[in-house]
Amino acid sequence: MPASSGAVAELGLAEFNAAGVARVRPLLLTCLAVPRWADAVLAGRPYADRAELLAAARRAADPLVPDEVRAAIADHPRIGERPVRSSPSAGWSRSEQSGVDDAAVAEFRAANAEYERRFGQVYLVCANGRSGGELLADLRSRMGNDPETELRVAGRELAAIALLRLEKAVPA
Repeated sequence: MPASSGAVAELGLAEFNAAGVARVRPLLLTCLAVPRWADAVLAGRPYADRAELLAAARRAADPLVPDEVRAAIADHPRIGERPVRSSPSAGWSRSEQSGVDDAAVAEFRAANAEYERRFGQVYLVCANGRSGGELLADLRSRMGNDPETELRVAGRELAAIALLRLEKAVPA
């Protein structure tokens, strides 16, 4: 539930456990735009602690099926590009891609275009804490994957992103 500033709402664990589905489900969908995953996490409430919540979220994302991966990727901006402000996960994406400096943007445009021609989807990676150079090297190394393998890799990256986002959305 991004605010107008791009910030994402946070809930304490007690509030996460007690709040209505109409409040919690949109928050979960900003972490990972996969309704099945959000519903599975909701169904596990109440959670005794945040570790239990994160373990349930990890299980629910293992694995994401190809159609879920494709749908969830549609909500993610290209690495090196500013996210669309109206995107549900725009607030997350801005901070996650902070390691991509302006000097790498032109290289990413070309690499993203090559990746999209090869795989027909946006390059997706858990960018949190990684430099632009690391991300560009990762993109280039993944170009050798076949489409099925790459979709599985993207699914694992989506799950990693979701767990990081959920940790921030439900702080200790």
